Amino acid sequence: MKTITLLPGDGIGPEVTAATLRVIEAAGARYEWESHLAGSEALAYYGNPLPQEVLDSINRNGVALKGPVTTPVGTGFASINVQLRKALDLYANLRPARNLPGVSSRYDGVDLIIVRENTEDLYSGIEHVVVPGVVESIKVITERASTRIARFAFEHAVAHGRTRVTAIHKANIMKLSDGLFLDCFREVATGYPGIQADDRIVDNLCMQLVLRPEQFDVLLLPNLYGDIVSDLCAGLVGGLGVVPGANFGEKGAVFEAVHGSAPDIAGRNLANPLALIQSAVMMLRYLGETAIADRVHAALLAVLSGRGMRTKDLGGSASTTEFTEAIVREIEA
Repeated sequence: MKTITLLPGDGIGPEVTAATLRVIEAAGARYEWESHLAGSEALAYYGNPLPQEVLDSINRNGVALKGPVTTPVGTGFASINVQLRKALDLYANLRPARNLPGVSSRYDGVDLIIVRENTEDLYSGIEHVVVPGVVESIKVITERASTRIARFAFEHAVAHGRTRVTAIHKANIMKLSDGLFLDCFREVATGYPGIQADDRIVDNLCMQLVLRPEQFDVLLLPNLYGDIVSDLCAGLVGGLGVVPGANFGEKGAVFEAVHGSAPDIAGRNLANPLALIQSAVMMLRYLGETAIADRVHAALLAVLSGRGMRTKDLGGSASTTEFTEAIVREIEA
């Protein structure tokens, strides 16, 4: 039986994780779950927010499912997400943004794939005080990272029937760093003549996304732009609570909810588990469990297409448990 590393997270993390496991097990998924603490709870227990045993577990199992983990703002430990990506070389962040039935949004017909380079750029964390009152942060862009993320984007497009990959940059200003990212994209594109390849300056892209998001297909971005634009795209289809996320490396993958830990509603049975359930669907497909993934996805769509079964963030009054059990009933029907 396959073993999967489980990081329930904190805040609402344990609640949405429990809901997700309930749903995928009802659909027939059978795994051993190796659960570990990460973040503030791990810091309190181990003195380290990301214990080595977490990394060892993911390296050993090759797959992890992760709930939201609180990141302190302006102080405290570095983001667990960033630490995991660096430590495990999870170089590709994949964030689909699609309209869902019954989920209110400003746009229809949105079906975007955001591919974000995950290991460098300003997220390299190289910064220092030059003199008091002046801080310098270093943007790192390499040929190796830019080439492999471009190849990932094109391979994903081919595998999923996508027809266009658009590279996002600011090479008109950062001619060397973003210029290198763009050059690598163009070089990789020559190997995929069946896929349309073009590029946009990042500020123009943001304007175009809020005007006509349906014009884009696969978006390829460096780390910082990818972080910002992927959240923007989530906003086009209803918010972070309805979109999945995954991080891929050469030796494994971590599937995660991309929303926050919402400590204000933790333990109150109000959290929406939709994002993590969808991330688990991506995980099931990654593991070759296509039939189970299809079963869960179909049940989700059926529940969302019906009337009345919504958590509070989606305009309804259902609890976490009620929403979860509605999906389970649909699976078992």
